[in-house]
Amino acid sequence: MTIEQIIDNVYQIPPISRAKLLTIINEVRLAKQSLVLKANRVEPKLLFIKKGIVRAFVVQPEGEITFWFGKEGDVVLSMKSYVKGLPAYESIELLEDSELYEIQSEHLQKLFDQDIYIANWGRKLAEQELIKTEERLISRQFKTASERYMELLNQNPDLLQRVQLKHIASYLGITQVSLSRIRSSIRQLPSLFYHLYNR
Repeated sequence: MTIEQIIDNVYQIPPISRAKLLTIINEVRLAKQSLVLKANRVEPKLLFIKKGIVRAFVVQPEGEITFWFGKEGDVVLSMKSYVKGLPAYESIELLEDSELYEIQSEHLQKLFDQDIYIANWGRKLAEQELIKTEERLISRQFKTASERYMELLNQNPDLLQRVQLKHIASYLGITQVSLSRIRSSIRQLPSLFYHLYNR
């Protein structure tokens, strides 16, 4: 996905404003397992995924808990650092060798002050991320692990081919054994429906 497509997906801005924004964006390539953001430090940048997949996680006494996956076109940032300039809650790890577009927050903030269209673009970006956070919270609070797995399957079918099952189980808040049971029961659904409707 090109950076122009990513910018437009957030909010379309005039060509002159987009050209200004492009001047502060650098393309970087990083290896699988790199931590692009680290918890407990102020993150001075945000990134967009050109190619690759990431996971956001927090470390708890019981281990790492994954709560978000990002792929091509998604933004990678700590909202706490981006909005308030405070240390991040989460760490974000690359699950594949990846290509990313990088923006230093300091440079972006200067453009916000200079260009109202870019400022509106930044506001739309924050709004979109807020909605995604809200959706994740509601899903985790009110949906079963099976429902959340089906949601993941419907919205990001390729994710399941690219992410280790231990990370998916952690995202769902269950063990790998429980995830295997869910996957097995879902695989049996087509044959069950066939027998029901062909009696």
